[in-house]
Amino acid sequence: MRSVYTKILAWCFGALLLSLVAIVVVFVAVSSRAMRGQSMMQKSHLFRLDEAIRAYETGGAQQLAASLKQFSRYFPEEQHLTDAHGIDLVTGEDRATLLEGADSTMPRRYGNHVVVVVSDGQRPYRLIALLDPPSFNFISIVPYFLPILIVLAGLCLLLASNLALPLRKLAVTVDRFGSGDLEVRADLRRKDEIGELATAFNQMADRITTLLTAERRLLQDISHELRSPLARLSFAVELVRTTDDREMAVARLRKEIDRLTGLVNGLIQVTQAEGEGFSLPLAEVSVQKLISEIVDDCQVEAVGKGCGLVFRSQYLEDLPLDAELMRRAIENVVRNAIRFSPKGTAVEVYTEQERGRLHICIRDYGPGVPPEMLDRIFVPFFRVDSSRNASGGGVGLGLSIAQRAVRLHGGEIRARNAGPGLEVSIDLPCPITAHTPVTPVAAV
Repeated sequence: MRSVYTKILAWCFGALLLSLVAIVVVFVAVSSRAMRGQSMMQKSHLFRLDEAIRAYETGGAQQLAASLKQFSRYFPEEQHLTDAHGIDLVTGEDRATLLEGADSTMPRRYGNHVVVVVSDGQRPYRLIALLDPPSFNFISIVPYFLPILIVLAGLCLLLASNLALPLRKLAVTVDRFGSGDLEVRADLRRKDEIGELATAFNQMADRITTLLTAERRLLQDISHELRSPLARLSFAVELVRTTDDREMAVARLRKEIDRLTGLVNGLIQVTQAEGEGFSLPLAEVSVQKLISEIVDDCQVEAVGKGCGLVFRSQYLEDLPLDAELMRRAIENVVRNAIRFSPKGTAVEVYTEQERGRLHICIRDYGPGVPPEMLDRIFVPFFRVDSSRNASGGGVGLGLSIAQRAVRLHGGEIRARNAGPGLEVSIDLPCPITAHTPVTPVAAV
């Protein structure tokens, strides 16, 4: 039962059904007892009728009066024996009005009394009994209904607890999250609307935490990394104002502006990569075509660097990817490899499929990375100055962007020294099938 609405209906109908059953049981029990009591009372009236008739027929009105007086000692009610027309056989009074509409099974109200008329249906005599009306005693029925009320109260308490306590717990969680505890999450393992609300809150909290973390990291990175470019840019501006070689100064100024633009673009890419994790626009993408286009775009840069670029691939089926985000990731790794490749070498890009995962490997033949720094090259702004030329134009964001983009697709990116050079491998989950290898699609 996954719906709160259904639960409320079930609880209410259950409580109502239980109440009805209990009422029926109590009514039957009380009615049975009342019926038993009425049957005994009716037999008692018939017995007194027989005794009164016998007393009247054997001893007349005097004996009848004595008999009725004897009855009053045991039955605290006013009693009269009349003939069929309602004439009192002791006093001679006309009591016909008491006979109207009353008998032993259907008594009627007369003044402050209840009139019961008893007759055996054979003899022309009527016994009239004037009873005091029964008084209603609420205390007497409490023992019957108190257990029912206790059970109903327990059911209502369980219903309130089942609905209110999880909502209260969720409210406390939301309050803690709003107070700055970004790690708190709603721990409600329910399958109804309250559980869906907790799940939606957790997803929202994850999204907000990701965005806030990305924002904080962006601010920290900007504040740290913009100091040097801005200082150099200020120097270039001052140089333009004071130097006689204006062309050289303008070229220096343009160079610093380009560096600053590249840094800002890289920071924006990092932030976008972190913020796209829960709403990636996935579409079926040909990985082979995507990598071929990246290789073609990087050919000019490789030729300018004096190195080659080789792409070897198997036939690959399409994968659900964010094409732009994955293009950015692979291109960053390829351009990073070209940047640090010696002249006369080749950057190798190849793909293979193994056990339902797609492997994309990019290898250069440069100086490599010290083993203790392999994990740190994916940290934003990290540069291995001792082995990789920091003046090569990078700001240390390319591999960081690639790592975050790959992780957003459920994949992994790793780096290892290939001796010589560095090999970066990207692993993506995929339901693809590898076919016969084809010749390299791009080679220089």
